[in-house]
Amino acid sequence: MGKRVLDVACVGLLALLLAACASKKATPSPVATGSDGGIDAFIITVPEDEDKDKYVPAEFKAGADRWRDTGIYVDGKFSGLLAFAELPVALKPTWIQVKVSAPKRYGTSDTGWKWGKERRYRFRDLVASMGLDPAKIKEIHVYGPRFSESVIVTGAQLASPAADEFYFRFGGIVSSKAIPVVPAALGDQRTPDKISGVMIYVDKAPPKLERNVGLVLDGEVQEGVPYFGTPLRGGVRVYKDDRLVAYIKRQDLPADLANTTSGEPRWPLAGYLSSRGVSLDGVVEAWVVRDEKWQERFDRTQLEGLWFAAGNQAKGHIELGDQKVKANALILRSTPVAPADVPGPEPEEL
Repeated sequence: MGKRVLDVACVGLLALLLAACASKKATPSPVATGSDGGIDAFIITVPEDEDKDKYVPAEFKAGADRWRDTGIYVDGKFSGLLAFAELPVALKPTWIQVKVSAPKRYGTSDTGWKWGKERRYRFRDLVASMGLDPAKIKEIHVYGPRFSESVIVTGAQLASPAADEFYFRFGGIVSSKAIPVVPAALGDQRTPDKISGVMIYVDKAPPKLERNVGLVLDGEVQEGVPYFGTPLRGGVRVYKDDRLVAYIKRQDLPADLANTTSGEPRWPLAGYLSSRGVSLDGVVEAWVVRDEKWQERFDRTQLEGLWFAAGNQAKGHIELGDQKVKANALILRSTPVAPADVPGPEPEEL
């Protein structure tokens, strides 16, 4: 009898759960808003009117996930990602001598280490490679995981000898998040363990970092990118000779350029870029960036007839041509990149 009552109770509870799911409009779980009870605490659904590719649970919208992509912004304008494969080709590393581990043979005087080299990049060189005059920079703000960890360097400091050692490197040597290297003379002795964003101010006034408050601009605490808003996430960046010239987001693609004869919408790459004011005149090749590496190369003839698709399952990439080559970014070049200059690890870094 006791088991029968228990079975009936379980069936009843299941019915209540199903009824609640059916009657409730799909919304993010109360877990995301701090609720600690109720059936909905176990349910995370995507609102019916939301784009599932861009949907983010509410608990991440105000947190670090907004800064998943390390963007570079100049006076509030998105200017690319601080990612190894998307660095300007003109930006060259500075090699630092470091100690690295080495085999220590038994019975020998081996030290167990040897001299190696580590690649770093100067922020001053980054600014110059983006076509900006370092002498005209008001401030650079290098955001850490928290705004209180931001490194703020003035234009005068950037021009000083101390900035010779104001670097960034990558956690995976040629991949992963960028990490700042800050000399003691700069940045109020703050050194965050990773970079969430880089803000460069040339013409506009930079916000001020107020202790126990945050970054403040015109009396308002900044929670995103000053002069811009919520940081960009996802999308496909298009660079032409080290300058960001276009940004492809699926929901922003023009319907009037789409070709649907194959069943799925396709856009001509040259036509789309032209609609954004980007000409292929002078471009001789394009490189596909995927998985933080330069991958396939397209020559000018291939580019002119190339189309791309961005279906519902395309998250942070487009698919190029009949081969459906995935691309997270495109590098357009008016001069060919020599094989030795294609970004990648040095032999000793492998």
